[in-house]
Amino acid sequence: MKAAVIVFPGSNCDRDMAVALKAAGADVTMVWHKDADLPDGVDFVAVPGGFSFGDYLRCGAIAAQSPVSKAIVSHVERGGYALGVCNGFQVLTETGLLPGALMRNAGLKFLCKTSGLKVETQASAFTEQYAAGQIIQNPIAHHDGNYTADADTLARLQGEDRVAFTYTHNPNGSVADIAGILSENRRVLGMMPHPERAVDAGHGGTDGQPLFAGLVGQMTAA
Repeated sequence: MKAAVIVFPGSNCDRDMAVALKAAGADVTMVWHKDADLPDGVDFVAVPGGFSFGDYLRCGAIAAQSPVSKAIVSHVERGGYALGVCNGFQVLTETGLLPGALMRNAGLKFLCKTSGLKVETQASAFTEQYAAGQIIQNPIAHHDGNYTADADTLARLQGEDRVAFTYTHNPNGSVADIAGILSENRRVLGMMPHPERAVDAGHGGTDGQPLFAGLVGQMTAA
């Protein structure tokens, strides 16, 4: 599987993402935000966490206007896979690839801790190696992680089984405890917790490994 990890000014989880993907068996290329095209043959794009462009305007709003973001949209529209984590989730909502918005945390404070997550669906490449209902632990590190969507959008996400993860104890005020959602074709995942920081036992846990292993395994088999 060929993967691209996007790098914006202010990204700080890009290397972690690359390490996690390489450990799962992916061939990884780092792609600068000013590049108008993704590398040839890319199967998967990861938009990592951080503070792209200093989080000016709205988190992810400026990054969504970068040349590479147009290439990501085209990639997804062709049926390509993509993952946005934390700031990457914010970027994907700003591009319109995922519905809803990420607002300031309900407590108005930056949160950095390990959070319990419930796997809500097994029906995606990202979650197939977990069991539905399984509780996993992933780190969170965000100031604007309060997922917000109108009632119709929320009903559609829940009715179409597109809520990938929920918090076991809601840390930020997200509607319906949502921690991660899937696109309509289930090939795009946006999530606030950091699975790439949970792939090494020496760093405190490996609950993120199945996400990357399932993704690489499914695309390699295809």
